[in-house]
Amino acid sequence: MGFLQRAAAAVMLLVSAAGIQVVQGGPAQAALPTAAVALGDSFVSGEGAGAYQPVVDASGTAQAFPGWSAANSNAYFCHRSANASVFTASLPGIQQRFNLACSGAQPADIATPASARPEGRVVASQLDQLRAVAQTHDIDVVLVGLGSNNTQFTFGDVATLCANRFIADAWTGWWEFWAYLKGEVPQKPCTASDLATDTEVAAATTETTAALRQILDTLAQVDADGVHQVVLQTYTNPLPPDVAPQYHDEDGRTDTRDKFRALGAERYAAGCPIHRASLAPGHAFSQNLGSLVKNAHHTLAAERPAADLRVLDVQQAFDGARLCENPGSPAGALATPVRVQDGPSGTFVTSLSGWDKIGIQRAANTCVTYFQTCQESWHPNAAGHTVLGQCLAGAFAAAPRATVTCARNANGTLTIS
Repeated sequence: MGFLQRAAAAVMLLVSAAGIQVVQGGPAQAALPTAAVALGDSFVSGEGAGAYQPVVDASGTAQAFPGWSAANSNAYFCHRSANASVFTASLPGIQQRFNLACSGAQPADIATPASARPEGRVVASQLDQLRAVAQTHDIDVVLVGLGSNNTQFTFGDVATLCANRFIADAWTGWWEFWAYLKGEVPQKPCTASDLATDTEVAAATTETTAALRQILDTLAQVDADGVHQVVLQTYTNPLPPDVAPQYHDEDGRTDTRDKFRALGAERYAAGCPIHRASLAPGHAFSQNLGSLVKNAHHTLAAERPAADLRVLDVQQAFDGARLCENPGSPAGALATPVRVQDGPSGTFVTSLSGWDKIGIQRAANTCVTYFQTCQESWHPNAAGHTVLGQCLAGAFAAAPRATVTCARNANGTLTIS
């Protein structure tokens, strides 16, 4: 590795007409400590994993938890977790870890401060943060999770859309729309086109590829020895292809009929307030995100044949341990349940049993006004990031330029290939 080379005695080559003369130089310069760095969005920042650390904002001030009613633009709500996969992964030879990712980050935030766009957080661009790390460390590993949020769609909007439709369908009868609301409130299951069209995915792929190209260009400029691997991680769906049988119906009602409050409350408590018919489009959306990352990798690998650019496919990393995949959910799941607060109180609502539609609307409005009260929903939890860390360790140990698949087996072990 380059840091070993720098640790050797410095030499100066003097070229003269008589040939090459080697002259011993001064004392060897101390090797920079090696570092792994995480860049990107919530799936690598550690959203949902707790143990969130203070985040330095654009003015250089470290922001600790500012309170539930603070502006969501506060840097702290990047939710950089001490449990994030970049910290849990076994990376032999790496001396320091840095988490520069930010929940909700979009491709534009790589080179531009996130505050430059609506709903962005007040942090410096991720590339400026990367440059600062490179001044004191030899960057050997860069984990990138990027693509689920962009100018076309965001993971949060997709999740909110499908969950809200289910809740509206569960608590509000068709006759109430006409008697009180004078029109239809969306309550049908999500379709693939509701989540992201092919045109939107293509545009998001272009955005993401451009941002990744900027990362590679910056690494070429700032990494002292020029030796580093870049791992592009895909995404995993927090929900299963279908929910466990115990969540199919309640009181003889399924989610295909009008108003099913008991079932709605049961699925919310289990962490999966969503129509069964929405699950297949959701998995198609996740697969599209995976294809987005892989297509970006294909483009950049062709442009830069010497770059050590790897794909870490984690779409199957939570198989058998997703929300509502087994009885007793959310216990044992690797993702966080959907949770809201009734006002920015810090107390999460874990049961909607007995709630009326007015109370539910109040809690939903809390999420809209104070997004930090619900932004952890449907993200890898601490146990999930431990799994993702094992996946990252597998990608780190793989051959250069590899595509690594990390899949969870029925017994909870992982197959990394």
